[in-house]
Amino acid sequence: MSYPSNFSYPPPRYHGSKGEVNASFRTADTPPDISSPGGATHYLATHESTGGEFGLYKSELAPRSAGAKTHFHKAMSESFYILSGQLELYNGEKWVTGREGDFLYVPVGGLHAFKNVTDEPTSMLMLFSPGAPREEYFEQVAEVARRGAEELKEFRIRHDSYFTEDIEDFEPGAE
Repeated sequence: MSYPSNFSYPPPRYHGSKGEVNASFRTADTPPDISSPGGATHYLATHESTGGEFGLYKSELAPRSAGAKTHFHKAMSESFYILSGQLELYNGEKWVTGREGDFLYVPVGGLHAFKNVTDEPTSMLMLFSPGAPREEYFEQVAEVARRGAEELKEFRIRHDSYFTEDIEDFEPGAE
């Protein structure tokens, strides 16, 4: 693969000359940060721990888990990497079946959704870039949903999640 002549790395952000001891390690047996009958979420790298560079979460979905309906983000991209099982992913155009090792990248503004339609659990990594404080969203969305549609819509928007079901006169492919 050849790279354009103007290809370059971002400007340095660390200006020391000897490096630092600042890595963090999380063991595989660390319990999930959130658990529910629908699954579990592990906070691998949060907005806070990465200084806003990215957020990385491991999500385990129970069999027949609804996942997330069609939505988009205005401030961040989202990526999905299937670790185990099978997951239906909406790529903005059609539903595709993701299996172990499959990857879906959704740029900023890209419509997407996911759900587990199988009788088996599935697990995936979700990467948000740049990082956003998604933990409050994961922790509170189920409770806020019980309060009603208008409060849920406001909560979603506050967390850069624009669901097509909340958009009046939504037409696929329209901005």
